[in-house]
Amino acid sequence: MNNIEIINFATTPSLVSRYMRELRDVNIQNDPMRFRNNLKRIGEIMAYEISKRMDYTQDKVQTPLGYAMCHEITNQIVLATILRAGIPFHQGFLEFFDKAENAFVSAYRRYKEKGDQFDVLIEYMATPRIDGKTVILIDPMLATGSSMELGYRALLKKGTPARLHIASVIASRQAMEYLCEVLPEGITTIWTAAIDPDINSHSYIMPGLGDAGDLAYGEKDDE
Repeated sequence: MNNIEIINFATTPSLVSRYMRELRDVNIQNDPMRFRNNLKRIGEIMAYEISKRMDYTQDKVQTPLGYAMCHEITNQIVLATILRAGIPFHQGFLEFFDKAENAFVSAYRRYKEKGDQFDVLIEYMATPRIDGKTVILIDPMLATGSSMELGYRALLKKGTPARLHIASVIASRQAMEYLCEVLPEGITTIWTAAIDPDINSHSYIMPGLGDAGDLAYGEKDDE
């Protein structure tokens, strides 16, 4: 496994633990607005923690009664999200990094005619240049890690980032191992609210929480 830092919020109980409980609970999941709001809340908390890794400059600000020395982020931040389940999670980051540029990548599974085998396809991307910038790549579910890898490689068509933060809500152990092998060392940190032990034959995270996109926005017709 490459030398990539992993931050797992589940190692220390916090408010994230409460929101994760509600995201997983089948008796609460039937409220899409609450589900989306909990994704957003975790995004906000994660954004705050990631903000501690940014670079800052000091400047003097005039107040009604004098001057105060304040800090301002100097990183050029790009919030990049894998559609569609990432949208409410993305909004949490945007609430805090309100001056960030934004990128969106459509990655989806196309299942083969028989069995549970699938290819991950990129259909759409809208992004600024990312050369020398700090990219926060957002996807709430990391099952195999392949969508995240392809999303990152698609973004590389627009430059090479100075720093890369991978943000997820639930990741499988297999996805973490895979991403630590394929993502660049030295610039990458992976942040997640939980790491689950396995994926099933359909490549869903176990125990996971189900299909985050469907729970946030309703079931889709795959035909």
